[in-house]
Order: sequence, then structure tokens, then C-alpha cells
Amino acid sequence: MLQAHDEGLIVASQTYPNTKPQYSVELASTAEDIIEAQRLRYRVFAEEMGARLNTRIPGVDSDIYDAYCEHLIVRDEAADKIVGTYRILRPDAAAKVGNYYSENEFDLIRLHNLRGKTVEIGRSCIDAEYRNGAIISLLWAKLAEYMLTRGYDYLIGCASISMADGGHNAANLFVQLLDDHLAPPEYRVFPRHPLPFERLVTGAKAEVPPLVKGYLRAGAYVCGEPAWDPDFNTADLFLLLPMNRISKRYAKHFLNEADNNV
Repeated sequence: MLQAHDEGLIVASQTYPNTKPQYSVELASTAEDIIEAQRLRYRVFAEEMGARLNTRIPGVDSDIYDAYCEHLIVRDEAADKIVGTYRILRPDAAAKVGNYYSENEFDLIRLHNLRGKTVEIGRSCIDAEYRNGAIISLLWAKLAEYMLTRGYDYLIGCASISMADGGHNAANLFVQLLDDHLAPPEYRVFPRHPLPFERLVTGAKAEVPPLVKGYLRAGAYVCGEPAWDPDFNTADLFLLLPMNRISKRYAKHFLNEADNNV
């Protein structure tokens, strides 16, 4: 899932007071880099969020999709460690593994005709000490470059909202997004385990996770009702971003952020 666990970067100069942090962003090219990214995922999802992960190696978050994915990583060169990651599942790789990860949570039958040009991203996370915006900007800039250079037209993924409050914020958020961000009927998906949002809505103003906010500003659609993910104890929104909806101003913002932080 495309978890909302990536609020950005806490300035690394707190750890290295005399050194400006320098970051590299690239697709992982070694098994060691992938394992390091999976260890970061475990720390964030299992240790920080309390997710129930089916792990084969202690301290490593991995599943059957990882072997078919490309792994985008941001490394703090001064600290020599991976501080942010996304995984990318191309349409041909999804066909090999059998489905997109999000199909475990949603019926995507209405998106069938888009599959050949659709990339799924997920398992996004950023080290707890690096959350104030720079790392997510680097990841998004690289994702935009990836999509454009390879000619893919659609980006999909699940954005997670914590259920720590019993699901009220997730329900309020979904209801508040209906008027301006709900996808046209031909892009609708259907949760396999729907969140009973009607019973959870309180009318309070919802807190919008940074990842969801970024997607919506870029032009993404919310494609239907949220699903409940019991393993992560989150409500997941399925988001679809047609590349032709990304505003030039928004794309330029991310690219400029990337240039300023590398």
C-alpha cells in the first residue's frame, strides 16, 4: 500500500551540525540496497506503527511483490544510510506476479483497459528523523521522471489513514473529499473490506495526511470508498493520478525541490 508515512525530513544537520546533508535518489541496484530499504520499512511499519507483518527474515519487511518491484531509494550520503523508499510495480511485472498489490484490497475491474499504461507505487516510508518535506520531494521528482521517460500514463496506489482514533478521521476525510476529488464513474474501484464510514462520520474537520494532500494537489482522483486494512490498522484510499492531470506548476515545484536538496 501506498502508506501515508512519509511526511518528509527533519533536518539532518541536527545530527551533523557542521555538514549540509547531501542526498542521492535512484533505483536500487543491489540486493544489499533492497534489504536496507526493507529494514527501513520494518522499522516504520512494524516498530513505529505496530503493523502485523508476515516476515521471513527478522527485522525485514518483504512480501511476494518485492521481487517483481523496482525499489526507489533516497540515501543520506553523509550518514551513508537509506532514509526514504518507494517500491514501483510496472504493468508487465504486475502481470507476472498475478495482480497489483492494491487488488488485494480493491476490485479494479473498471480500470482493466488502463492496465498496460499503469504503474503502482507503494510501501512508501521515510526515516523518522527525516520528516519535513525534502525526502518526499526527491522521491516524487524521481517518480515523475520515471513515468515520463518510460511513457506510462497512470499512477495508482493506496494512501493509508491511521485508524488509531477508531476510524473517525478517515471517515470524515473521505466524506469531505467527495465533492471535489471523487473519480468519474469509469474510474471507480470497490473495496473488498469496506470501512463503514457512514457509522464513523462525526462531521469534524478531517486532518489530511501529507501524502494524500500531495496527491490531491497533483490532480489525483479518489476512486471510491476506503478499505480497511486490518494488518496495518489503517483505512486505505485508492488513488489514481493520470499524468495528464499534473499541473505544470506542481511538477515544477517538485523538480525544483529535488534540485535544491540533492
